Amino acid sequence: MNPSNTSVLLIYTGGTIGMIENANTGALENFNFEQLQKHVPELKKSDCTIHSYQFDPPMDSSDMEPEIWRKLVKIISDNYDKYTGFVILHGTDTMAYTASALSFMLEGLDKPVILTGSQLPIGVLRTDGKENLMTSIEIASALDKNGRPLVPEVCIFFENHLMRGNRTTKMNAENFNAFRSFNYPLLAEAGIHIKYNHSVIHQITEREELKPHYLLDTNIAVLKLFPGIHENVVAATLAIDGLRAVVLETYGSGNAPRRQWFLRLLREANEKGIVIVNVTQCNAGTVEMQRYETGYHLLEAGITCGYDSTTESAITKLMFLLGHGYSPEEIRERMSLPIAGEITI
Repeated sequence: MNPSNTSVLLIYTGGTIGMIENANTGALENFNFEQLQKHVPELKKSDCTIHSYQFDPPMDSSDMEPEIWRKLVKIISDNYDKYTGFVILHGTDTMAYTASALSFMLEGLDKPVILTGSQLPIGVLRTDGKENLMTSIEIASALDKNGRPLVPEVCIFFENHLMRGNRTTKMNAENFNAFRSFNYPLLAEAGIHIKYNHSVIHQITEREELKPHYLLDTNIAVLKLFPGIHENVVAATLAIDGLRAVVLETYGSGNAPRRQWFLRLLREANEKGIVIVNVTQCNAGTVEMQRYETGYHLLEAGITCGYDSTTESAITKLMFLLGHGYSPEEIRERMSLPIAGEITI
């Protein structure tokens, strides 16, 4: 159901979808967003009203920072009551980070916030951008029979798949099907019709009030384990000045070396108040620290289980919790509980 009185705010941050090839040099350059209707005339056929907000200048998603997340939250908050939903055009490289961050920063969200982009510029003949854009707008404006948004959460739409934003990872730099949600089902699939998987979409039981959050702390490191990792590397990482949290990427279901120096360094960092969260290097699956002896040693060292969290989600959730001044004990507890559907217990 898309009544003619629905409206969508299209927020263009930058990225491949908003680029056009220079005929002389072959280089990709940003074009004025007002030219969008020239490249996507289908927009004029949309049943909903579409307004746009353009970043000036547009930014490459590799330059994405928490300050831009705050800007996006402010734009959505300031326009929240004016629109049925929001579509954010974003570069693919850091899209999963932005989607994860927004899912925590937009507390009480009861409208769609759909991030999308493309692997090819929208002005190119074989672009995937048109379909991603048009379907994202349709989903962002979709209402149920009671006039409530069908997908009231932060999502990524890419190549016919609608995914929960904080469950999504970019997996391919070449294919149109660039993103995956390994540990959570698709929210919808777009074919001839858009088929919504209502049972896994966040359900709103009553009208919620949006509570935008802007506090983030980026004193975080990611430590990815590999066979032969040197003690000096681990020690130097955990000794970073101002470090408050670490995302520890372990093997399999949360396993790590049993070397005494390794466990000692983790234990000492934990005792200093550094929150260390265990996530798996595997694309799919969950951390089960009590399953094997190696994982159990991490548990004894005070490491927090990250369950089936993506690295992107774990990082942004830690930024959010650290920014709000919770104690290390409170952060460890909250990392073990879902606050925006980001983990499965």
